[in-house]
Amino acid sequence: MIPATGEAKVQATTDGAIVFDAAAAARAGGERFEPAWFDPEHWRARGLATEHGGGRGGVLRVRVGDDEWLLRHYHRGGMVARVLGDRYLWNGAERTRGFSEFHLLAELARRGLAVPDPIAARYRRSGVHYRADLITHYIAPAQTLAERLRAGAIDPATAARVGAGIAEFHAAGAYHADLNAHNVLLDPRRVWLVDFDRGALRAPAKSWQLANLARLRRSLVKLGAARDNEQAFDRECWQPLMAAYERDLGRVGAHTAAGRSGP
Repeated sequence: MIPATGEAKVQATTDGAIVFDAAAAARAGGERFEPAWFDPEHWRARGLATEHGGGRGGVLRVRVGDDEWLLRHYHRGGMVARVLGDRYLWNGAERTRGFSEFHLLAELARRGLAVPDPIAARYRRSGVHYRADLITHYIAPAQTLAERLRAGAIDPATAARVGAGIAEFHAAGAYHADLNAHNVLLDPRRVWLVDFDRGALRAPAKSWQLANLARLRRSLVKLGAARDNEQAFDRECWQPLMAAYERDLGRVGAHTAAGRSGP
């Protein structure tokens, strides 16, 4: 799989490997992808970095010529984080967290879905463990659904946009392992999904699709969307979201099936 923006290349490093979009590397000024470009301090020292919340440990937004990238280092969550921190069990290069997400994003972008283009992914191996990083394009201008909620800017029309956007992903079999209000972005034209760590392409099925939506609902409720009036939340947000989702899931799914069947 290759990014929508160009050719994917793999280069060896002293302790692992990097997969990268060759066109993005060229725009940054190199035929190879410099390992230092994964280092936040490289960009901070040059005044090209902006702290950008999101995910465990946060991410860093950096300016690279006319481009903007997001740098993310993979961190474990839950109880295991106390033991392993940012280390993962080695099980082959293509199964590392960064390489897996890079290739999935590239395929989703190739299919025309609204995801950030992958720039590069890296693993650094040490014995039976490895550490991983990912760089993607920064999506601008866009706000997360959580930011919209805090600003009181989620109305029935916005909720319907979100439902229709998620339906497009689900009809394509795009499974998101952590569909929450921080990982849904809206710009004036599209609804984007970000952070596809542990995501996958699956056969469309109600079981995982509804579980995805239930996770999103829990996220909105946890952030206070139903704090004052749960009935109002259902009426003005969740019901419009689900109505648009169900409508567009059937429409997109039928169109996809027609395309596969041919004339």
